[in-house]
Amino acid sequence: MNRHCRPLYSWTAILVVLCLGTIDIAPAAAGLAPSQPSGVTTIASTRDADMLMAQRALENKVVAQKLRDYGVAPADAQARLASMSDQDLHTLASASKGLPTGGDATGAIIGVLIVVILVIVVLRLMHHDVIVK
Repeated sequence: MNRHCRPLYSWTAILVVLCLGTIDIAPAAAGLAPSQPSGVTTIASTRDADMLMAQRALENKVVAQKLRDYGVAPADAQARLASMSDQDLHTLASASKGLPTGGDATGAIIGVLIVVILVIVVLRLMHHDVIVK
């Protein structure tokens, strides 16, 4: 190292330490963000919650297909759902809690297959043998 560069490095290091020491570093504040309504759904009563659950059950492909097989149009099913009493609507919503909302399980199956493939690829990259019996 050159003798002339040594003071430059020293002064640069001192300047960096002073600059970093004078910066006011405030402690980080963390917290939950306040929730904001999305405007998509507003649930003001138990009837609205039951109506939402029943509508999501009607979106299920199996349920929609069965209704079409029986000759019920989706618009007719929605109209009948809107005219149901609170007790009947609650009974229907309680019965539809076990159904998947809005579709079948193909997305979940594809997700599991992708995870399995990723695990196999990682094991192969680590030079481990993958034996399926």
